[in-house]
Amino acid sequence: MDEIRGVPTWQEELASLVDAGLRYDGAPIDLTAVTESASKRSSGIPGVKKSLLVEYGVRLVSYDLPGFGESDPHRSRNLSSSASDLINLAAAIGIDEKFWLLGYSTGSMHTWAAMKYFPEKIAGAAMVAPVINPYEPSMAKEEMVKTWEQWLTKRKFMYFLARRFPALLPFFYRRSFLSGKLDHLDQWMSLSLGEKDKLLLKDPTFQEFYQRNVEESVRQGITKPFVEESVLQVSSWGFTLSEFRTQKKCTTNGVLSWLMSMYSEAECELVGFRRPIHIWQGMEDRVAPPSMSNYIGRMIPEATVHKIPNEGHFSFFYFCDECHRQIFYALFGEPKGQLEKVRETKETLVETEAAHKDTSAATTTTKE
Repeated sequence: MDEIRGVPTWQEELASLVDAGLRYDGAPIDLTAVTESASKRSSGIPGVKKSLLVEYGVRLVSYDLPGFGESDPHRSRNLSSSASDLINLAAAIGIDEKFWLLGYSTGSMHTWAAMKYFPEKIAGAAMVAPVINPYEPSMAKEEMVKTWEQWLTKRKFMYFLARRFPALLPFFYRRSFLSGKLDHLDQWMSLSLGEKDKLLLKDPTFQEFYQRNVEESVRQGITKPFVEESVLQVSSWGFTLSEFRTQKKCTTNGVLSWLMSMYSEAECELVGFRRPIHIWQGMEDRVAPPSMSNYIGRMIPEATVHKIPNEGHFSFFYFCDECHRQIFYALFGEPKGQLEKVRETKETLVETEAAHKDTSAATTTTKE
């Protein structure tokens, strides 16, 4: 795992990232991870084994959002600029081909943004426990009710502040995760958790990792990036998830053209995000409730929603070898391994064939 600082991306600011797994020509698959705002770049896929990355031939890249960890703040950040940042970052580290995106929790909104503004760059998208805008007007009443009823009063209040009075958020942030007192994760993040998440939070490995992770993400000690992220989450994203649905778009000029388009494929084209979309949803998740993934599935019928019984918001993503393998298998199929090994084999075969031809030619000359 290589930590890279000072990668030029947004204007004069610099990004920091972690580059793990296989490198460059050795990796047939590039996967960029976007995690929740309270995480730093090193979280990526927490606890993923390098042997799994090598087995699947994956180069895993994760980065700090602007103003988090060691990345410089962005002067005017929105989801469009976030998508541009991600694409520029990929180009800066030599990812020229299409690459996969993995979004976790609130980081998923940046995944959607990249899919919206740069679909030609994305090979496919995966999201684990994706959090959508809880005020999204296209949510059905039942979806909205089942989402909000899972949250504690304090969490609802913080969403309300982010939407109506964001200037008050720094006051609360300085008394929670920016205070340096990071005990009782569920309390300072205002989370209600299922049983499996509660067990995970008691695990010393998770506690040490998450505390170090949060400490690094808030190291700059400024509230602005966290306020920006919260406001982005509850504001209009500038697009709807229904735009990713595969549908027919026809060019019509009047009633006659419209009638002709019903019988002619020539005047119509398929639009939407026409690449794989996978969603993993823990059915005991009370941070990103199942009602959110139900909404995603309703908006994008082509998306594959994996509903995982008895799993929560953290338990399927953090330090779960089998979970990580399930995700990779669903995305990439059977392990492909390292391209360099294939190249070495081909080069050996070519050298063997060349040597065989030379030997045959020498034998023929001797006979003559």
